[in-house]
Amino acid sequence: MLMGDSAGLQFVSSYAFEAMQKVDVVRLAALSDPELRLLLPCLVRMALCAPADQSESWAQDKKLILRLLSGVEAVNSIVALLSVDFHALEQDARKEQQLRHKAGGSNGESILVSQLQHGLTLEFEHSDPLRRLRLTLSELLAIMNKVADSNGEFFLKSSELFESPVYLEEVADVLCILQAELPSLLPIVDVAEALLHVRNGDWFLCLLVANVPDSFNEVCRGLIKNGERQDEESVGGRRRTEALRQLCQMNPSQALNIRAMVVEECHLPGLGVALTLDYKPDTPDEAVSPLVSYVSGLLLGTNSKVRTWFSMFIRNGQQRKRESSSVLWQMRRQLLLELVAILPRSRSTRLPNDGGMEDEAASGYSGLREEHVVKASALLRLYCALVGIAGLRPTDEEAEQLLQLMTSRPPATPAGVRFVSLSFCKLLAFPTLVSTPEQEQLMVIWLSWMIKEEEYFESAAGVSASFGEMLLLVAMYFHSNQLSSIIELVCSTLGMKIAIKASSLSKMKTIFTQEIFTEQVVTSHAVRVAVTNNLSANITGFLPIHCIYQLLRSRSFTKHKVSIKDWIYHQLCETTTPIHTQLIPLIDAYINSILTPASKANPEATNQPITEQEILSVFQSSAGVRGRQRFSITAQLLILYYILSYEENLLASTKQLALMQKKPKSYSAALMDQIPIKFLVTQAQGLQQELGGLHSALLRLLATNYPHLCLVEDWVCEEEVTGTLPLLRRMMLPSNTCRYSQSQLHQAFQKLPSSSPRLIRILEHLTLLSPGDLIPYAEALTASMALLLEPAVPRRILQTLNKLWMGLNTVMPRRLWVMTVNALQPSAKLLRQQRYTQNDLMVDPLIVLRCDHRVFRCPPVMDIVLHMLNGYLLGSKAHLQGHLKETADFDRQSQTISNLGVPGQPDTPEVTREELKNALLAAQDSAAVQILLEVCLPTSEEQQLGVSSKSLLRTNRGVLGDAEPEGGLLSDLREVQCLICCLLHQMFIADPNIAKLVHFQGYPQALLPLTVAGIPSIHICLDFIPELLAQPQLEKQIFAIQLLSYLCTQYALPKSLSVARLAISVMGTLLTVLTRAKRFCFFMPTLPCLVAFCQAFPPLYDDVAALLVQVGQVCASDVATKVRDVDPFIARTFFLLLL
Repeated sequence: MLMGDSAGLQFVSSYAFEAMQKVDVVRLAALSDPELRLLLPCLVRMALCAPADQSESWAQDKKLILRLLSGVEAVNSIVALLSVDFHALEQDARKEQQLRHKAGGSNGESILVSQLQHGLTLEFEHSDPLRRLRLTLSELLAIMNKVADSNGEFFLKSSELFESPVYLEEVADVLCILQAELPSLLPIVDVAEALLHVRNGDWFLCLLVANVPDSFNEVCRGLIKNGERQDEESVGGRRRTEALRQLCQMNPSQALNIRAMVVEECHLPGLGVALTLDYKPDTPDEAVSPLVSYVSGLLLGTNSKVRTWFSMFIRNGQQRKRESSSVLWQMRRQLLLELVAILPRSRSTRLPNDGGMEDEAASGYSGLREEHVVKASALLRLYCALVGIAGLRPTDEEAEQLLQLMTSRPPATPAGVRFVSLSFCKLLAFPTLVSTPEQEQLMVIWLSWMIKEEEYFESAAGVSASFGEMLLLVAMYFHSNQLSSIIELVCSTLGMKIAIKASSLSKMKTIFTQEIFTEQVVTSHAVRVAVTNNLSANITGFLPIHCIYQLLRSRSFTKHKVSIKDWIYHQLCETTTPIHTQLIPLIDAYINSILTPASKANPEATNQPITEQEILSVFQSSAGVRGRQRFSITAQLLILYYILSYEENLLASTKQLALMQKKPKSYSAALMDQIPIKFLVTQAQGLQQELGGLHSALLRLLATNYPHLCLVEDWVCEEEVTGTLPLLRRMMLPSNTCRYSQSQLHQAFQKLPSSSPRLIRILEHLTLLSPGDLIPYAEALTASMALLLEPAVPRRILQTLNKLWMGLNTVMPRRLWVMTVNALQPSAKLLRQQRYTQNDLMVDPLIVLRCDHRVFRCPPVMDIVLHMLNGYLLGSKAHLQGHLKETADFDRQSQTISNLGVPGQPDTPEVTREELKNALLAAQDSAAVQILLEVCLPTSEEQQLGVSSKSLLRTNRGVLGDAEPEGGLLSDLREVQCLICCLLHQMFIADPNIAKLVHFQGYPQALLPLTVAGIPSIHICLDFIPELLAQPQLEKQIFAIQLLSYLCTQYALPKSLSVARLAISVMGTLLTVLTRAKRFCFFMPTLPCLVAFCQAFPPLYDDVAALLVQVGQVCASDVATKVRDVDPFIARTFFLLLL
């Protein structure tokens, strides 16, 4: 039973409640007698009790209140109630509570009320004020105790006192006085909870709160916290909702706060909706109604608990029969009214003819008004959430009106584009809205209108992401049967995760693939769609790039022979940062469609690659050219990614392409030479946040295909060039500082050495420029490098040039290397005008070392040469590996065809080619090492000046001469030796096999002190010295023992000791098997090594001594045999001396 029995009673008005809240005496005086009667308990107490406010204004207001009460008869009874001894009354009440607690809550003896002679109502009528208070208090405490013992189960207590219409006002007076005078005994929240369980409880509750207006929020929060999670499910929930609704009607300014409490506690969902329905804003929002905003916020918000709670309210409400009093049905009716209100007035369900847009008025298709578009979009999303999330089952009337709204035609504005996209996705999400053939035809006509008007909408609305791309994308998904992708697209556009069954899309799939968008129509239409200008991640929604990507994946372009190359090229050129996430997958799919045919039956069904001329046009205004570039850095990086990825995939697909007898064209080396790869990657490094994963993808491709552009020392050097300190130096550079041209730099070089001061000033100024600004000076710097090899050039010029070269190397390494190699050629080659190209240096990296011999004694320039050599050696490996991959599979295919039927034959050429390649690389690396070691040897002129490597030997052995050579160890030769040793150390670490090969080949013994002391990684030779000792060539055995002697001195390790023991054993063995001549050749260079063994490892003294004795004996026997015929006495004496 609801609280409808209090419908005839007069409730406190919002006007009266506000007057009580503000104690506005003027407003109170304006109230009618019935309204004033409800507020008497509070007003009488206010007039009689001593006030805390002693101001003059309150004294005047109190006089007005007394004057207001003077003519009201009921005031006397309330005054009599206030004259009672409430302290004694409270003590009796607490005793009665204790008694009831002991008796288990039974209504036995009562301390407050003796045995009643008549009914409760008659007793109340004939009682004095004190007994009235006792009767009401006893009844109220009984209800409160029962509520406390009910464990949340609702009950309706029948009480004459609260039901008699004659005494309701007197009972209300007593109730208000009791609560005001006994607040600790009767907490207002508990009293409010108890009143819900009696008839007319909402009326009593409103009066109680109106007389204690400050308790409004406290009472409401208590009622909500104690309320049910689903209020429509029980009588108690509905009574509680109705009571709170009455309270909010009494104080409408707090309605939204009470609604927020409802959501916070996730209790009484019907109350939240009811308060929204009752809410009348002062300034109504024309765009979206409060009901739409509230329900949308609950279902589409981020709080899953709230969403589940409200969805349960919708589901449970549908299970009951339709009731006009149900809050859910009131909500649905209001939403339907709002929907119908914004529908175009001339819309009807009759179908329009095919006369086109000019017959719009006749066909019943008037447009949706612009001021209603946003509201219509909000309503569509709300109904999607209600149906998809909350499980609402639309009625026939709701479905019909929704379809009418979805198929209406909005104006060409951004909001209109959004509305059409939402309508389209709602049709896909809930195809059951289209149930009749007429409705299906209506939908088809509307979709056709979408296709026709898409371009106009995009241009008129000024948006890049229009609904045309979404149509294309959905059509492509239907053709490729990617229904899950359609579901993701729909959920993404609607902004909510809803469950859509793939089977429900079958009807829409038929309409799309057979009536509206056949695959050929989709493909041909997609190419004509304009590219998105300035495409970036900031442009959201579904764009042409999404459509093209899906068509590339499904191979529709190649299947229908539609060229897509130009569209992709123009879209890549029309990009900016932050990079759109679909661009890299688009490039990958495009490359795959170029290299992989759509089917084996038709190997020619591939897309065309971007031409070299088109690629070059993107980079024409690239690195170092000031002024506005035609293409953005994003476009250049994407084209670079396309080229590198294309080349990598081409090499990876050679086997499959060879089987199909198809060989796509590779981009020429000349094209790659003109692309500033390193400059672009350096630029990308500073834009990593905006480029997403593009920078890391470029680094991966570089490390694979261009390892010489990924040298570790280059990255370290970049930190020195682009770090904080160089940046601060450039910031301190005055803007009006002297600028030097390339011609001035060239002239200063030509006039060396007289122009040294001026050249130093120019070069020092150039060090303040960024690497990108140095590019115009690159040719002048490299062309004059040969002039710096003259002996009179100051060292500062050489060091500054080295610094500038390293800076340029961070942005244009490949072109810089070629220019430098050509500039450092010997004068004889320069006269013949022999110019090397990038390809020449990749094929033969040793060209770098065929330079002017003065370079080998100029450390700053030698540092540059070694850097280039290291890069070209790595680049040559990648070049040969790529060449092998590119040609091996086609050669093997032809070999297979020519040797058909011969088992095992096809694999032989490939194995041979791989071995040849490895042998060539090993020979190349070892040759470079041998040349560099030869450079470390002093020339004849240096030997005459006393500069040799023996000083290092003496230092290493600890046997220093009486005096150092003039200049000590500080010489150009020593500096060059250090640079070479650093490079050899890196090479040996990168590939230990190079160290093994070089030492098996051998090198001059004079270099051993240098290599052992200067190359830290040479200790790996201990691993293969036993193998070197086992070689049959005497020279290799001698070299192994000499090398081991230096290694033992440098690395006195247990491993060195074991190898030294082996060497001594080998020497002992060779002593017994070598002829006299070979013994002399072997032991003369190796016997001094025994001293180093003993110095490093004293435990070897005994073994060495034994070997020396054995050598002495053998030599003595040789001497004795040779001289015994001359003088036996001399021979015997010599033998004894040896012993």
